[in-house]
Amino acid sequence: MSLATVILKPGEADRIVAGHPWIYSNSVLRLTAPANDGDAVQVKDHRQRLIGTGLYNSRSKIIVRMLDHDRVELNTAFFRSRIEAALKHRQRWYPGASSYRLVNAESDFLSGLIVDKYEDVLVLQTSSLGMDKRKHVIVDVLQELMSPTAILERNDMPSRKFEGLAPVTGVLAGEAPASVDVRLNSLVFKADLTEGHKTGLYLDQQANYQAVAGFAKGVDVLDCFSFLGGFALHAAKAEARRVLALDQSEDAVAAARKNAEANGVADKVAFETINVFDWLKSQTTHGPGERLVPRYGLIVLDPPSFTRNRASVGDALRGYKEIHLRALKLLKPGGILATFCCSHHVDARLFEEVVLAASADAHKTLKRVAQYGQAPDHPVIPSIPETEYLKGYAYELVR
Repeated sequence: MSLATVILKPGEADRIVAGHPWIYSNSVLRLTAPANDGDAVQVKDHRQRLIGTGLYNSRSKIIVRMLDHDRVELNTAFFRSRIEAALKHRQRWYPGASSYRLVNAESDFLSGLIVDKYEDVLVLQTSSLGMDKRKHVIVDVLQELMSPTAILERNDMPSRKFEGLAPVTGVLAGEAPASVDVRLNSLVFKADLTEGHKTGLYLDQQANYQAVAGFAKGVDVLDCFSFLGGFALHAAKAEARRVLALDQSEDAVAAARKNAEANGVADKVAFETINVFDWLKSQTTHGPGERLVPRYGLIVLDPPSFTRNRASVGDALRGYKEIHLRALKLLKPGGILATFCCSHHVDARLFEEVVLAASADAHKTLKRVAQYGQAPDHPVIPSIPETEYLKGYAYELVR
């Protein structure tokens, strides 16, 4: 096996040796031989000590994505071993789940590859050129290990353009179903895997749906940014008195209504298609002499990411503070606020600081009663901070 060698500049190897898989173009001293984009390369430090094997792409800011700390051949046996390890992790730490993320890129030491399992259908995303070129090998391994009825490709995410890749969707194996009934905990959600958002559903909140529902019994629930109704339906199933679910997407609300009907909770859940910021503002604005009467015993805030880069963090924090300030005014004393942030650029400490700033402005006192993260099928590797993005808290409103 003959591989071109990427030599790193002095001081650039430490982060990679510590476990981070991304080598940026400005970290490279030189190549010992020409390498084609998408090729496997070996990586060494400036003293010629081996660091490992990765996939090369001169068109990307991430010029090498490391896959192993040894010199290995990236063949069928390699991918079988990695995907088997990922499967065993799910079987050990998430034994009750029938739908989950099977491969979570860097979390499973397969940078540039995501595979989601929706019952007996797999959905694949390759966000790097090197992984995209090995798609046929990955599909063969998935068929061998999982025996799915179909493998779909949802490579329509914008990030592919940074690797020189065009968007593409389609069927890689089997026949695409019109939709899939996906079981999350004790509920069933119908997912369109060919046209739906992301690869179909947000699987990273699966465990949190169940946990937050534990606060819902006997109270009125407000679910903001409800998407397909994950928190709303779990709350209704957990014997909430009434649930109001808000989302600005007409398609998402229509799908959530169907999910509520399919799970026998349509009589408990009302859906509204509206901008959540506008709704919260309208519900918390009152004239002189008017008194706002809080009516919810559980409020869930699960917005999409407000920031995609560090430059927009300031605007994102203002957005997070606004929705928390408004929501706290609608929460009954003794009620629970369950709130989530899925932006990697806003860490857990900063997120909680925003919540506390909102509570101070609202003259409210909060008691933290639970802390949340992403489900076990989205493992966190502490040496790769990018693998930890979802954080959440539950607070009791003391007064």
